[in-house]
Amino acid sequence: MLDGRYPVTRSTGRCAATEVELEPGTTCMATLCEVEDEGLKRFDFAMSAWEEGARPDGLFSFWRTRVPEGDDRKTQLVDDTVLVTIFEQLAEDEAPRRVAIRFVLALILMRKRLLRFLGRQEEDGVVTWLMRPRGSTPEAPPVEVVDPGLGDDDVLALSEQLSEVLESDL
Repeated sequence: MLDGRYPVTRSTGRCAATEVELEPGTTCMATLCEVEDEGLKRFDFAMSAWEEGARPDGLFSFWRTRVPEGDDRKTQLVDDTVLVTIFEQLAEDEAPRRVAIRFVLALILMRKRLLRFLGRQEEDGVVTWLMRPRGSTPEAPPVEVVDPGLGDDDVLALSEQLSEVLESDL
């Protein structure tokens, strides 16, 4: 069970650098950061603050997004390219939380048919899934995804928390 090991927060609707409210319809940079003892936090930045170099501590993923208009907040979907970008950004990270997040993202990308499962290998007790991104050639080396050994309940809980922080329906 996760038992709160992966808490996440959703967007506040304010620029993390300036505290100014982000206007509906404007472009901003959304970030995911790992904050010690608090889990994953989402921080959004006005483009002007981002371009001036504002970055949060613990940053491990970011993407450009549009601030939803009024009623769009509940139905905003994260573009598949954002999911792939976050997945790729976590490729070399060995922190257990991030390995778990990358694994769950791989499952989501498989469900969306953006990754295809090729098989698995085990070395020194570490299970690695081999996957091929949609559109890649058979000669391209497979993408390796470490299986952190999450149970079904853990995968479901982490998927729901990622969905909430990304404000989408994964």
